[in-house]
Amino acid sequence: MVENNTSESKKYLEFLKTRRSIRIFKPEPISDDLVFEILDVARFAPSAKNMQPWEFIVMKNKELLKKLSRIHRWAKPVSNAPVAIVVICDKELAPISYQVDCANAAMYIMLAAHALGLGTVWIQTLRNVKEIQKILNIPSSKIPIAIIAMGWPAEKPEPKPRKQLREIVHENLYSTPLT
Repeated sequence: MVENNTSESKKYLEFLKTRRSIRIFKPEPISDDLVFEILDVARFAPSAKNMQPWEFIVMKNKELLKKLSRIHRWAKPVSNAPVAIVVICDKELAPISYQVDCANAAMYIMLAAHALGLGTVWIQTLRNVKEIQKILNIPSSKIPIAIIAMGWPAEKPEPKPRKQLREIVHENLYSTPLT
């Protein structure tokens, strides 16, 4: 196996490390072309058995964004985002893996947005499934996995501390430190 330590590879790794949760957005709109480019990338997220159980609701309506921003106290960034994307998942299509599959699609949305200079924040939805289904007229078989608030960043947060690898990596068996 040949190691790939090219500067290009290092740039990609650094790109992944620089994504931040952005909660304050500039009021400028995001073009539909950019939104669809991001969603086109999300289609390529991995899913178990390639079931692709996701669908997306692109939210621009200010009244609906305000309603979604009130589902819990951490959803407030949705109220000032020019766009939010609700990632919904068909639990009948992928009954075992739908949450993970759609989490992958949500991450692809956030990384594609980051690549295009946009900021995002993941709004957790799993404790408010029925409320979100009602607000957005989502059938009960489709579960909102995430709301991704998106816009041009109006803040530049510093990175949060991360655990050291030795705290989270085990070798072969749990509790066997990495050598």
